[in-house]
Amino acid sequence: MATEEKPVMIVGIDHSEHSFYALDWTIDHFFSAFPPNNPPFRLVLVHAKPSATSVVGLAGPGAAEVLPYVDSDLKKVAASVVEKAKQVCSSKQVTGITVEVLEGDARNILCEAVEKHHATILVVGSHGYGAIKRTLLGSVSDYCTHHAHCTVMVVKKPKTKH
Repeated sequence: MATEEKPVMIVGIDHSEHSFYALDWTIDHFFSAFPPNNPPFRLVLVHAKPSATSVVGLAGPGAAEVLPYVDSDLKKVAASVVEKAKQVCSSKQVTGITVEVLEGDARNILCEAVEKHHATILVVGSHGYGAIKRTLLGSVSDYCTHHAHCTVMVVKKPKTKH
C-alpha cells in the first residue's frame, strides 16, 4: 500500500525572535497534538540568506575586499538559524523536517519554495514594523500574502504589557 503524501507546511525562518515565535506557535498548534511519528503536515523550514553583494551594495573602493568576510558572516548566521530551528523542533519531538538555506531575497525565496514543494500553507512571523519602516524595508509577510500560491499565515508575537 502506497503511503499518502502529507500536505507541506513551510515556515520561513530568520535570526529574529519573531521568526522563532512563529515556529514555536506553529509546532504548538499544528504538531504537538499529534503523535511524533504522524504529524498532519510535512514541515519544511526555509531560511533566505542574503547575498554578500546585496548587503554590501558594491559601493565604493574596497567593497570587493570585504565581500568574502560578509559572506562568511552570513553563512555563520544561516548556520546558527538552522541549528536553533532544529533544536526547537527536536525539543518538541518534531522529526522528519526538511531545512533549506537559499540565497536571495526572503520574499522571492519563500514564494518559490511554496511552488517547489507544492505547499498547502506558508507560515511567516511578523516583525511588527510600523507603516513607514514597512514601506522602506518591504514587508516579507505582506509580499507573501499577495504572491504565494497557498494559504499564508502571519504569526504575530503578542506585545508585552507594561
